[in-house]
Amino acid sequence: MTNFPLALSPSTPKGASLANLLAQGQLVIAPGVYDCITARLAETAGHQAAYMTGSGVSMSRLGVPDLGLLSFAEMADQAKRIADVTSLPIIADADTGYGGPLNVARTVREYEHAGIAAIQIEDQEWPKKCGHEPDRRIVSIQEMVGRIQAAVDAKHHAQTLIIARTDARTAHGIDQAIERAHRYAEAGADVIFVESPENEAEMRLVCTSLTKPCLANQVEGGRTPMLPAATLQEMGYRLAIYPNSITRLVGLQGARFMKGILEHGGTHAFKADMLNHRDLWDLFDYPGFVAAEQRYQSKN
Repeated sequence: MTNFPLALSPSTPKGASLANLLAQGQLVIAPGVYDCITARLAETAGHQAAYMTGSGVSMSRLGVPDLGLLSFAEMADQAKRIADVTSLPIIADADTGYGGPLNVARTVREYEHAGIAAIQIEDQEWPKKCGHEPDRRIVSIQEMVGRIQAAVDAKHHAQTLIIARTDARTAHGIDQAIERAHRYAEAGADVIFVESPENEAEMRLVCTSLTKPCLANQVEGGRTPMLPAATLQEMGYRLAIYPNSITRLVGLQGARFMKGILEHGGTHAFKADMLNHRDLWDLFDYPGFVAAEQRYQSKN
């Protein structure tokens, strides 16, 4: 088979690699990514996985906060674009699954076709909200169990992981959140995501109460403590996501840059903080594209 650059090659299932990482017992750090550039940066930095953040996609693609305005089609398209440009296993936010059980099944099918390794589904009502904002409404346990069962049954690849998220903590307390987590694990979820525990004791309780791998959501300024990776691992977490960290960084540094162009009359003051022309193109395997093109050019 002829080798093409990754962006032109067929998407392949990556769930097995993520499952293997989780089975090793070490904390997997998955930085948030929202487009092709951030995905490539995660890979070239040496990360083992990345997390497609619905909030970041909403802000970068629609220019709106995480208020449930993104459609299934937009999220599935973004998932495909991101998975196409990286060999990393991508954990993808799939919100509520975008409807009833049949919608959930279709979401899983399309995310798998896109090359996604793990699909995160939550128990909020639609339209959902960011997990660290107030006034989130959650569905019944039975409805969420149905979502998980539909997701598990719809999987084509056995190694595709289903992540079940519960938002019950904020309105109903940590005990009810853990009770839901148990039910979701029994329904077939591979990873459990208890959203927004509010202190370290609650975070430890989550991990000690569950036998499935647990996910920690690290949100700067959010409801959950920001802890070192070593502490999260010692607590028992096996996966840590940092959904909007790069979005916050780009927002601040981008604002400084835009103001700086006006203040300095150009970009020269920022040269040391930029990739040069060749490094930027090589981030996306420019030599590979050149070599592929040359294979088909006339030798005359």
